[in-house]
Amino acid sequence: MLSNIVVLLIGLLLLVKGSDVFVSSASAIAKKLGVSEFIIGLTLVAIGTSIPELASSMAASISHSSGIVIGNVVGSNIANIALIVGCAAIISVVKTHSHMIQRDGYIMLFAFILFLVLAFDLQLSRTEASILILLYVAYIFFLFEETSKYEGKFYFKEFITYFVKFKYVKTMNQRIRTGINNHNSGDEQENNKEHSDLYKDLLILAFSGIAVMLGAKYFVEQAIFFAQLFQVPDTFIGITLVAVGTSLPELMVTISAARKGYGSIAIGNVIGSNITNILLVLGISAFVFPLEITGLSIMFTIPFMIMISVVLLWFIHTHWEIKRIEGMVLILMYLIFLILLFSFELAI
Repeated sequence: MLSNIVVLLIGLLLLVKGSDVFVSSASAIAKKLGVSEFIIGLTLVAIGTSIPELASSMAASISHSSGIVIGNVVGSNIANIALIVGCAAIISVVKTHSHMIQRDGYIMLFAFILFLVLAFDLQLSRTEASILILLYVAYIFFLFEETSKYEGKFYFKEFITYFVKFKYVKTMNQRIRTGINNHNSGDEQENNKEHSDLYKDLLILAFSGIAVMLGAKYFVEQAIFFAQLFQVPDTFIGITLVAVGTSLPELMVTISAARKGYGSIAIGNVIGSNITNILLVLGISAFVFPLEITGLSIMFTIPFMIMISVVLLWFIHTHWEIKRIEGMVLILMYLIFLILLFSFELAI
């Protein structure tokens, strides 16, 4: 038992720290190869704090452990809102603004509701996974569209139009061309200097990538071991142990931002991570291997995730800040969620 706990913690450490180093080195390599800031943001920064969820979910998907995947994604999203935002608000009043609801907030809520609708047949197929992934691609490109285009408009409606009409394909082509042109027009001597350290960054990238994969493998294996040992469903372990463990990067980033008074970054990180978890992490995991969804997820955990996201958006809208008392309410809701979840598992 002690050795299993040690392996679990080592796996989690490799997963979290390896993800951090992987993102940093990948970003450095992208810059040296002349990739634009846009593409770096698109592929790396946007999913940086969700890499532990992605790695662990893919490892669980390959092991055909659907409960771990679903529990990890849903549990991480609930922890992000209730536990992480709650802690940030208690540390310091978190300032917000209307764009958080008009664009990202409603898109997050839409993603949650869409997931519930797709889950009603108790499975997530590769076709449904493809829809989720395409929605994420459209969302990322939509973020980099000029804000002036949508000034005074309802962002969520514009996003749906943007997705349905495949406007993100045009945006993608334009941005890639811009990145290539900027690189070609750069200083050749400066480019050569940057390329001199490329092999070092590639080596760091390789080792950090291996660390992430090994960390995910051992962390998920031990999570499954404890699920079988204590005779609890994979979903319960995924929602509690795996979800909280893989949410550590979001916790660290959000609390750090809250301490420095960057409320927008704190909330933006949580909302962006939640969108990434549903559309990208769940999408890729279900594409690797179609996922089975339990009745508990349909009847309790996913609806609770939707409910607490509505509470978050309501708190954001009140005076455009999240107060300490509201942070306490969010943490209390998380404790209630865990108690109810444990009660349901005992009843089953």
